[in-house]
Amino acid sequence: MPSVAKIESASTPSADELGNLVATELRQVDQCIASALHSEVALINQISSYIIAGGGKRLRPTLVLLSAGAYDYRGDQHIELAAIIEFIHTATLLHDDVVDASELRRGQETANAVWGNEASVLVGDFLYSRAFEMMVRVGSMRALEIFSNTTNVIAEGEVLQLLNCNEPDTSEEQYLDVIRSKTAKLFEAAARLGPMLAGLSLEHETPMASYGAHLGTAYQLVDDMLDYRGSVDEIGKNLGDDLAEGKPTLPLIYAMRNGNAKQIAIVRKAIEHGGRENINEVIQAVESTGAISYTARAARVEAERAATALRDVPDSQYTQALSALAQFAIERTH
Repeated sequence: MPSVAKIESASTPSADELGNLVATELRQVDQCIASALHSEVALINQISSYIIAGGGKRLRPTLVLLSAGAYDYRGDQHIELAAIIEFIHTATLLHDDVVDASELRRGQETANAVWGNEASVLVGDFLYSRAFEMMVRVGSMRALEIFSNTTNVIAEGEVLQLLNCNEPDTSEEQYLDVIRSKTAKLFEAAARLGPMLAGLSLEHETPMASYGAHLGTAYQLVDDMLDYRGSVDEIGKNLGDDLAEGKPTLPLIYAMRNGNAKQIAIVRKAIEHGGRENINEVIQAVESTGAISYTARAARVEAERAATALRDVPDSQYTQALSALAQFAIERTH
């Protein structure tokens, strides 16, 4: 295993605390989002406002702002780029919830549960196209290259996940391929934007890209772990949502690899058929095989690798906040 930087186990910063350093800029991002959301079609305004105002952590926009600060960027394009990141993220959520038939996100009904699948998909498309309009306004070919590649990889990750659904023989590496594409790629793009805005070469984007990719992987690993140990009030979605959709996430993969014959059969059946009928037995199998601890360790390794990448980034209060963000990603409870 490569050398990694250890993350201090101080009290975990909240999302609000992480945003304090860029609080003024985050307000500007929210203003940019509100302005860019406007459409002559009332339903588009309703749905996009509903999902964007639905209590998200704004981690990806915060990452853009912290990355820009770490490279002493002095302009204002990072505000629009942070809004673009949030639009892309929100579009993926709208599409995800339709594909997964989800009914709850961030503690409230999903847009598709309120307005239906058709409207949710089309508003997701609107957010994607509006994001690319904003990219043109920024006028950076490199930013356009980063975002176009990112959205393409995310789409590939979605398809890979669809292929893995209800497939109990999915390997750990196949699972990691999905989350690196589907989740970590957008974190990577957000982190790249700081050195890009500062006018630095592609070589200078490398440490931030590595930081973002490992951070995003850690974040998704924790999300998948919380699906089996959180609560609706804490995580803002139904416990066992991944299981209900037949997704073979790491806790399930590990439980099948290390459980007894009965546990393997229970988990295999749950993945193959989806649903929550045997959720208690599956949770017991996940807990008794040590799958939660294994997933938590995997997340910590990813977060430590993210911290290692920051060694090649100029030291500042912004870099320290980026390190704290890695800690937040693995110690959060929702």
